[in-house]
Amino acid sequence: MKISGNELRIGILIERNGKLWTVCKLQHVKPGKGGAYMQAELKEIKVGTKLNERFRSDEALERVRLDEEECQLLFKNGDIFTFMNMSTFEQLQIHRDLIGEGACFLQDNMIVKISMYEGEIIGVALPDTVVLTVREADAVTKGQTATSSYKPAVLENGVRILVPPHIESGARIVVNTSDASYVERAK
Repeated sequence: MKISGNELRIGILIERNGKLWTVCKLQHVKPGKGGAYMQAELKEIKVGTKLNERFRSDEALERVRLDEEECQLLFKNGDIFTFMNMSTFEQLQIHRDLIGEGACFLQDNMIVKISMYEGEIIGVALPDTVVLTVREADAVTKGQTATSSYKPAVLENGVRILVPPHIESGARIVVNTSDASYVERAK
C-alpha cells in the first residue's frame, strides 16, 4: 500500500531499500526557503540500526501490513520459547533475542501477539501488565513513609524494580512490561 511522505505517523512500518523500518520520531519541517518535508527517525526491524531520512509530501512510500496472531506460551527451553498459535495450533519456536527485554516477564500459558511479515516472525508483543510476587523487599526506614519514596525489590522472575514502602516480601503486584515499573498491588 502506497502512502505519501506527509502521511507518515509514529509506529508505521515501511519498506525502504529492501528492509523493514518503523518510524520512531517524526517532525514536520517548513524551512524559509524551499518546500516542507517530514524529518523521520527510522529503526530497522531485524538489526535495530537507526536512520534519519527526509520525505517530501509528494514522495511515495510503501507501507507494510503485518499479520498478527494470538499465541500461547507453552514452555521455555534455554533461550528458546515455544508458542502455540491459538487458531491453527501450530507450534512456533522463538529465540529470546527476538522477544527482547520483555522475555523475563513471560509466564507459562501467557497469551501474546506475534507479528509476522511474509511468514517470518519479526516481533512479540506482551500484555501491558503482569502480576508477579515480590521475592525480596528492603525494610522501611522510619520516616520514609512521609515522603513519596520508593524502595528496591526483587520479583519472582529475578527482575529488580522500585516499589512503594508499603509493599513487603510475598506481596503480589502488577508490573508494567514495557518499562518494568510498579503499577499497583494485585487484587
